[in-house]
Amino acid sequence: MSESISPHTTIAQYTIVSKIGEGGMGEVYRARDSLLDREVAIKLLPPDFVNDEDRLHRFEQEAKVASGLNHPNLVRRTTPSY
Repeated sequence: MSESISPHTTIAQYTIVSKIGEGGMGEVYRARDSLLDREVAIKLLPPDFVNDEDRLHRFEQEAKVASGLNHPNLVRRTTPSY
């Protein structure tokens, strides 16, 4: 990956804590969700791939598969009530 995001960068309600790793589909970061007050992992598609329909499709498929995981150590995202 050509450009990494530095710690303390904020993306929406997420503040980047550290980089976890990277692979062919992007970089993964440990972040803090300020709305739900918890740690999360965020995967970002490299800028070079945002116009690549095949990569976007695969990235979305991966997100759908990950959202379907069910395990006692995983917490599903819920919409906060205010």
